Amino acid sequence: MNRIILALVMALFPSLALAGVLAAARTLPAGTVITAADLRAENSDRPGLTDPSQAIGLQTRITIYEGRPIHANLLRPPRLVSRNQIVRLSFHRAALRIETEGRALDDGAAGELIRVMNVGSRNTVTARVQPDGSLLIND
Repeated sequence: MNRIILALVMALFPSLALAGVLAAARTLPAGTVITAADLRAENSDRPGLTDPSQAIGLQTRITIYEGRPIHANLLRPPRLVSRNQIVRLSFHRAALRIETEGRALDDGAAGELIRVMNVGSRNTVTARVQPDGSLLIND
């Protein structure tokens, strides 16, 4: 009975069934950082993000083809550090400050913890990615 009523309402008022969702304005390869030019609003019965501020500045996890709705689970914060990248590794405690080079063992976005190998000692440590792309060792 509920399905019949829903079908009748959707037939009489099709605009209620369609909502403005964000879709890809072009094919977005995996790793693309989304800009306003990459988005367009479409009427669709398929779910997706509706607010451009929820997508702009984020990076695609997978390729999103032109015209496909954009979902939050397809996006992630942009990666500042790539696996095998040589990075600045810092340790701070009170007046003690140590800086050295490290090799990232994982990809990482700002605020994430990743594994890093100290190039000099070959020890593996966990460090937090800073907004400038450097890494800070946590105690």
